[in-house]
Amino acid sequence: MDITADALVAACADEAEDAGIVIRTALEPLAGPGAPTKPASYRGGKYQTGRRWKGTGEDASAVDVVVIDNHASQANRHEAQLERLAVDLGMPTLVLDLSGLKLPPHLPEQLTSYRFPHRHADAYLRDAMLDGTPFFRTEIGRQVAAATVDKAGALLQWSPQSLLYGFWQSHLGKKGSQAKMARSWVSEIVGWEPATLEGTSLGLKGDPLNLSVDDKVLFDEDDQSDWTFAAGEKKVAGVKGKKQDTLANLGHGQVPAESSLVPLSFRAIVQQSSVSFAALRRVHVGAADANAAGRALLVALGVVGHVAAFGRGFHLRSGCELRPVSTVWTWLGGDADIVTPDLSLTAALTLFDDVVARAEGAGLSVGSAWRSEPVVLQPSASLLKVIVATYPSAE
Repeated sequence: MDITADALVAACADEAEDAGIVIRTALEPLAGPGAPTKPASYRGGKYQTGRRWKGTGEDASAVDVVVIDNHASQANRHEAQLERLAVDLGMPTLVLDLSGLKLPPHLPEQLTSYRFPHRHADAYLRDAMLDGTPFFRTEIGRQVAAATVDKAGALLQWSPQSLLYGFWQSHLGKKGSQAKMARSWVSEIVGWEPATLEGTSLGLKGDPLNLSVDDKVLFDEDDQSDWTFAAGEKKVAGVKGKKQDTLANLGHGQVPAESSLVPLSFRAIVQQSSVSFAALRRVHVGAADANAAGRALLVALGVVGHVAAFGRGFHLRSGCELRPVSTVWTWLGGDADIVTPDLSLTAALTLFDDVVARAEGAGLSVGSAWRSEPVVLQPSASLLKVIVATYPSAE
């Protein structure tokens, strides 16, 4: 069978028995099978490790695995692609505009609703202003802040990704909304059977002049170009607001590097992604036909995000370049599981357009109801003060 708008709407109906879609992709490092790959690392200098069953039944065996990219990270990668395609998709966008601030060049001039850490339930959105009014006190903001899974129409109109990748409205205080929904699209990339979890990565930051890394300096932490040579001195009279350290911490000298988080060689690397129709049946926006169409829209949105992010070779981080070598899409039906054809990005975009038309026809505020221009917000006075305190040059 093909994944079509009709099939998705039918599968997302209240009484449907279809369970969802699973996408399983065998991945390979750019340098070839077994080439070292760098998993994500976490606080304390750790990889996310574990043991999982390989195979089924009596033939199953427990093996070591390392999570190369976890659920939350995969959702963020979807959203980055949806942000890139937002205009083509006609999707709504809320923007916190920071372009009037003199922020360091590595910081974004805008935060969009595809980048807020907690999606529509984020503190940045709570602390935003629309035309001089706190956003959550405007008509749009009140609708978004009050949305729940049972009354999700405002989120379909303003932040449909929240209903697919999950949210928790936890930043409005004890008397405010605590609405939440777990993600319905779940994806991760796992490295199976690493050759070893032990090892040491060695390196050296070179210096053509081989300056002494032990020489002491006094420097301004906010501007490291403002420093004073202080070899042999513990303090320099009259110098305020400067920190004493070694020349190495200003980027001079030859500095050895050592890390226990080495890239790992795996027997296999697999991405497994799934979307749960059962989870999405929690989403209600009105009548039965509208519910089914709205849920189908969310599935199609995830399909676009997945194909755009992972349908070709992709880069996760330094030392982690992967490409798909085989992909199997499986429709989990009520009576049987059916392998379906892969979708290209063009096909995924067409599917999305078809489902949006079905949802709009069911009376939902999507498609032509989505605002073509972003809703541009400004930081509140309190948020602005915190930004300026963090980056004084921003004022």
